[in-house]
Amino acid sequence: MGPGPVNAHPRVLRAMSADLLGQFDPEFTTYMNQVMALYRGVFQTDNRWTFLIDGTARAGIEAALISLVEPKATVLIVRSGRFGLLLSEIVERAGGNIVTVDAEWGKVVPMAAIAEAVARHKPAVVACVHGDTSTTMAQPLDGLGEICRAHGALSYVDATATLGGMAVEVDRWGADIVTGGLQKCLGGPSGSSPITVSDRAAEFIFARRHTEKGIRAADAADGGRPRIASNYFDLAMIMDYWSEKRLNHHTEATTMLYGARECARIALAEGLEARFARHAAAGRAVVAGLRGMGLTVYGADDHRMANVTGVYIPDGVDGERVRTRMREDFEIEIGSAFGPLQGKIWRIGAMGYNAMKHKVLITLGALEAVLRAEGFAVKSGAGVDAALASYS
Repeated sequence: MGPGPVNAHPRVLRAMSADLLGQFDPEFTTYMNQVMALYRGVFQTDNRWTFLIDGTARAGIEAALISLVEPKATVLIVRSGRFGLLLSEIVERAGGNIVTVDAEWGKVVPMAAIAEAVARHKPAVVACVHGDTSTTMAQPLDGLGEICRAHGALSYVDATATLGGMAVEVDRWGADIVTGGLQKCLGGPSGSSPITVSDRAAEFIFARRHTEKGIRAADAADGGRPRIASNYFDLAMIMDYWSEKRLNHHTEATTMLYGARECARIALAEGLEARFARHAAAGRAVVAGLRGMGLTVYGADDHRMANVTGVYIPDGVDGERVRTRMREDFEIEIGSAFGPLQGKIWRIGAMGYNAMKHKVLITLGALEAVLRAEGFAVKSGAGVDAALASYS
């Protein structure tokens, strides 16, 4: 019950136990096409280029940025937590010139501030994080695409922590590339990163195409823009692999594709609105239960992620002892924190297969018992009662 990874859905684990198929087996390429169609639904987009990057969620982030950011291009990064800083790290390694618009941890950047920064710096790319689990805050993104298009910029959104649990409305945002991960709200294991690419971004990426010599067709034509610096994360070649060309760029992670396919099938069968409501209800119950125990919840309610809640460690309580006792006595994991919040807050997740009423209540009851054992005064049943009231 931390900020991710969380327990995988049993159906996903069963799907991943299926036998392997060759990457060009017609049955397997049919599954690839199904995955593309399924994730258009998950991303709420009509983008043709919707597929998987083999690797954890960070693989998707790096593939997007290394393929969008040309050497010395100006990149505006929206930062208010650890993962905004990660975007800076990747762009710096890609040779981009970084400018930022920042908010302190626990807050979000107003869209007006993003608009002003885009108008002032005229970046080639604008990159941001939708839900930053380091701060448990969700960055508003309505209007982002319109701002970027008005100034000729491409946009990238890291939706690792929100895809499948909060509304990731790619087409409504007008975002050019959005990436996610399986190990949070989608209820799968880490190891595959869903990605969706707009036609506008695809045109730019294909202008950087440089097909490696060993797999070039006789009629292959390279683009005129600078070659993408990574071979493995070269979206131009990866997209040719997922297209009718079936370019042999890499061997697809067969088992992860089975799992990713099942994650999307489960999410769409539940219905996105019902799924978002389930996560929101679980998040509200966690907040209510923590406050019912007399704890102080971190950050503002109006920008809180539905699936991860930060809570201050009470004075005089050893946060790591509490986490250890939760794990050893109740077999429940809750999260610690990073950077300026390390040692100051716990992060409690309720997402994917774990965004369920009984799991929230069990977690709150366990935390209450551990806090009492550690000498923190909590009225017996207060947290669970408050969470139940929230659900009702």
